[in-house]
Amino acid sequence: MSSKARSTLAEHHKSYQARPEPWPTELKLSKDRRLLTVAFDDGVRVELPAEFLRVLSPSAEVQGHSPEQRVTVAGKKNVGIVRLEPVGNYAVRIVFDDTHDTGLYVWAYLRELGEHKEARWQDYLQDLAAKKLAR
Repeated sequence: MSSKARSTLAEHHKSYQARPEPWPTELKLSKDRRLLTVAFDDGVRVELPAEFLRVLSPSAEVQGHSPEQRVTVAGKKNVGIVRLEPVGNYAVRIVFDDTHDTGLYVWAYLRELGEHKEARWQDYLQDLAAKKLAR
């Protein structure tokens, strides 16, 4: 590896270390089991509807192994969350009442979903409409 490549890699690593991963301080499921609120250590709170989490599951079943394999999940308007299962100290497995349970939601993904919720939701609705699918 050239010294320039090593230097660039070292700078990238340093900047990555300077931005710590968001760390959740609370995961709270609403009484109707249709809303997950995640509080992070920097004071940010995100509210994520169960349907939103289900249709954007990070599982290979939904995301595929490439963008071309991504599946548009329809018919989940009334999906609920059965339970949350911690996975190590880096993620949570969300078990939905439609039996989907293969997505591991790492903290950074939950944060990203919360920060871009409106745009991601509009993209999903447009995708549904284009494929003539219903929520």
